[in-house]
Amino acid sequence: MNSTQFYLLFTTLSLTSATTSFAIYARPGCDDTCGNVQIPYPFGIGSGCYFNPWYAVDCNSSTPYLSSINNLQILTLNLENQTVTVNVSMTSDCQTPVRNSSQILTVDLGRTPFLFSQEHNKFTVEGCGNAVILEQDNLLTGCSTICQNINTTNRNNCYGINCCQTTIPYYLETYSVNISGLESRGPDGACGSAFLVDERSYSVGRFLVGNTFVPISLKWTLTEQEVRGTGCSNVGRQQLDLGNGTTIESYKCSCSPVERGSAYLVDGCEVVRECANCTNGECQVNGSGNITCIPYPFSQARSKSSTLGVVLGVSISVGVLILTATIFALYKVIEKTKDKRRRERFFKRNGGILLKQQESADESLVDKTTLFTAKELEKATDYYNENRILGKGGQGTVYKGMLTDGRIVAVKKSKIVDESQLEQFINEVVILSQVNHRNVVKLLGCCLETEVPLLVSEFIPNGTLFEHIHGNNDEFPLTLNTRLRIATEIAGALAYLHSATSIPIYHRDIKSTNILLDDKNRAKVADFGTSRFVSIEQTHLTTLVKGTFGYLDPEYFQSSQFTEKSDVYSFGVVLVELLTGERPISLTRLGEHRSLATHFMLAMEEGQVMSIIDLRIVNDGSRGELMAVANLAKQCLNLTGKNRPTMKEVASELESIRMAHVPATGRTDVTNSKYNAGQQEELIML
Repeated sequence: MNSTQFYLLFTTLSLTSATTSFAIYARPGCDDTCGNVQIPYPFGIGSGCYFNPWYAVDCNSSTPYLSSINNLQILTLNLENQTVTVNVSMTSDCQTPVRNSSQILTVDLGRTPFLFSQEHNKFTVEGCGNAVILEQDNLLTGCSTICQNINTTNRNNCYGINCCQTTIPYYLETYSVNISGLESRGPDGACGSAFLVDERSYSVGRFLVGNTFVPISLKWTLTEQEVRGTGCSNVGRQQLDLGNGTTIESYKCSCSPVERGSAYLVDGCEVVRECANCTNGECQVNGSGNITCIPYPFSQARSKSSTLGVVLGVSISVGVLILTATIFALYKVIEKTKDKRRRERFFKRNGGILLKQQESADESLVDKTTLFTAKELEKATDYYNENRILGKGGQGTVYKGMLTDGRIVAVKKSKIVDESQLEQFINEVVILSQVNHRNVVKLLGCCLETEVPLLVSEFIPNGTLFEHIHGNNDEFPLTLNTRLRIATEIAGALAYLHSATSIPIYHRDIKSTNILLDDKNRAKVADFGTSRFVSIEQTHLTTLVKGTFGYLDPEYFQSSQFTEKSDVYSFGVVLVELLTGERPISLTRLGEHRSLATHFMLAMEEGQVMSIIDLRIVNDGSRGELMAVANLAKQCLNLTGKNRPTMKEVASELESIRMAHVPATGRTDVTNSKYNAGQQEELIML
């Protein structure tokens, strides 16, 4: 219930008796409790007592179970939050030894009206090791713990020593828990475990240490048609974010703050006794949910109307109108001034002054970075209309826009801003604005007048490499020659970023969804949201591992130390993706074969790599050409970073393979279009 006070006046309520009405939570003839748990409609116990079979409840031995989802035990049901808390099995080293191994547990609510609640659950790791939570192979969140020989029985101190917690970014239909090297925690020998858990149940210790079940809150949803079918009069709507630009609408019925019962039943809401008897006062609901009747301090009997009263009333009304118009005009002026000051404050906070200083110190930087105004980008994106969304990710949302000069652009709106990194952000914008490589998405400029900085880049129309590899696109078939060309273009771009710029640029999230194809189907490396600039001979040490599961360098994951060879590993996965046509993580393969990189390396060791080559390109080239690409990918996927080739070496080798593959009649054209790292590029050397 809202913590603010509600004051409701019931002037039309007349009672003929002091009879108390009882709240109704179940259909006539149906039980509304099972043991100590209240079961309100649309849930119900027994045939004819629930809204539909998804909400059927079995009451066995005074314990309720949700029969539609594996008979999960119900702990609580909340009509206000639209949640049901259930017991779900968890992964623990008490059940299965997971030390020095990797284990994945999958939970799926697909095709049900239930979702894992974003607000009420937290991902928790107890023990010593690493664990991450994934949705359809995409890394959502995770945390790592360190072990100290101390007792950690207080669950309110779960901050990284023997225990860590993190929120989930949105509602989930399914998730997987990936555990790596999880051990028991502390001297008490408690089990190491990783699980999604209802935050309140965890903090109050609703389940015991060593238990095989954990309470999780599920959000139950109803469509508008389903809610209308219940006879509900007070309907509310909520947008639930499922990630990747997907949302669903959920509807619910509610009683007023001074009513009790199930709003999904006809006449299910009953006014509480305190308000039913409150005929000469008003009901007050305090922050604790207690309802009291506050009598009026004076009589509200009507007085006789008079001419003086009418004149006085009209005069007051006119005066109020004039005052309201004056206040409104003054409000608009104040708001306009506040908006201008706010934009100036954001510009200064987001590094605008630093950018101007850099341009003043170096004349070559003038006009290199275009500063867009907030109004320009609002107009270009139709005020960030949802229909303009190109995609959503962990870093923010990308919108399609059209500038006043007719150029089509992509506008990236970040979710958060780290003020401690703003100076580095400005330096990165300045450098990226000068990168002019045919295979790197061009950064056109930025906007610093908004709460978070906005980045504006060229729009690439033909989708991602991932869509072309794993989709059915008859208009643009991916032949072996095309795949070799795309791989060569990507390698050349990365080699340029690593070595041809004045400051090495590490991308840190190379994957097929971050490779775009332009109107000439030329590869463009995109999404530098996690990229970093480092001094020569230095590596980048981070406190939080960033990347995409399936493409992540194992050496980087273990050490949190990112090098140029980490980009090489991720590129190796993309190269294997092009070679095999398979996804980086597969749910159809079992065990360690789920990872495409591991699956490929095992096939290479067993001499069976030709059996996993994409059938669409097997006949496009000779066995020697395909094995040459496979051997190059194997070098890139070497578990030891220092044994991997550089991107410049990779680009050179791919160009050689491609030249050998192209028929003699076509080599002239290929030679003329050659663009290796640092050769025949349309770029500005920094």
